[in-house]
Amino acid sequence: MDTLTLVLFLLGLALLVGGAELLVRGASRLAAAAGISPLVVGLTVVAYGTSSPELAVSVQAALQGQPDLTVGNVVGSNIFNVLFILGVSALIGPLVVAQQIVRKEVPLMAGVSGFLWLFAADGLVARWEAGLLFAGGLLYTAILVRQSRKETREVREEYAQEFGRPASPGAAAILLQIGAVLGGLGLLVLGSRWLVEGAVAIARAAGLSELVIGLTIVAAGTSLPEVATSILAAIRGERDISVGNVVGSNLFNILGVLGLAGLASPAGIPVPPAALAFDIPVMTAVAVACLPIFFSGNVIARWEGGLFLFYYAAYTAYLVLAAAGHDALPLFSAVMLEYVVPLTVITLAVILVRSFRRNRVH
Repeated sequence: MDTLTLVLFLLGLALLVGGAELLVRGASRLAAAAGISPLVVGLTVVAYGTSSPELAVSVQAALQGQPDLTVGNVVGSNIFNVLFILGVSALIGPLVVAQQIVRKEVPLMAGVSGFLWLFAADGLVARWEAGLLFAGGLLYTAILVRQSRKETREVREEYAQEFGRPASPGAAAILLQIGAVLGGLGLLVLGSRWLVEGAVAIARAAGLSELVIGLTIVAAGTSLPEVATSILAAIRGERDISVGNVVGSNLFNILGVLGLAGLASPAGIPVPPAALAFDIPVMTAVAVACLPIFFSGNVIARWEGGLFLFYYAAYTAYLVLAAAGHDALPLFSAVMLEYVVPLTVITLAVILVRSFRRNRVH
């Protein structure tokens, strides 16, 4: 691997982050100026916009015949979003989870993850299956728009503080935001091309698979907009922007990103056996684990954030040990499967039971 490859990879990552920022700001203000509610802007335009690097990279990889990178980017980003981003955000301050997210979005995230696992079971996400995922994303967005009239004044104020008041309807302001959207899209296209080419070269030089690179470096890199948005919201004390952004982005990653990438690929998206055997089940388990944690008083406590971070470190350690064929891998796997995971399952079960009992009392 030469220096130019590494430079192009880093430049591509920088262009992705900058392009996503331009796209999110421009699109959210255009949507607000068009009368779309702040809640819908936050759960769709902002959440989808922060996932635009994943979209650009995954579609680019699919078009270039690198499905391992496509699958690794989507699955790795969803795992990173929940375990790392929510973990760090909760350590900054306990995160309040909105009732709508507890009752609808999180169960939907778990269900969509399960459907992806089902679609991938035969080793291929066919074009018709990708089409179903993409159609599901369109339907989900349409339902959000219809329900947006029920949002509270507090939610409107929260999103207004984070993403700005509705833009002026003046022609100059509208043209400025359109320019920001187009500029952001251009940066995303160029950045994704450099990032994909650099990631493939790095994987080959390091002897790692494209799947591992997609699950780790590319997934973390394309999730930087979510990192910035969620952590900044947690520092500012906003109640549920961190959680809403992560959950909305995860839904879009599966429905929109993988759906569109599958439609763009003539043969669909082949799923690597390693992803089917380990990474997709981990992504689904992480989504399911959110249910008892989010139900527990509608708050993600600091210790739960720490638990998320611990599991992300363990997941990354497993990938590194497996890729290197390290002798410590069997012992590490045994400790996780025989002690850590069962203890976590018991803890989550206790949390869920206590939450249901508390809700019955109230």
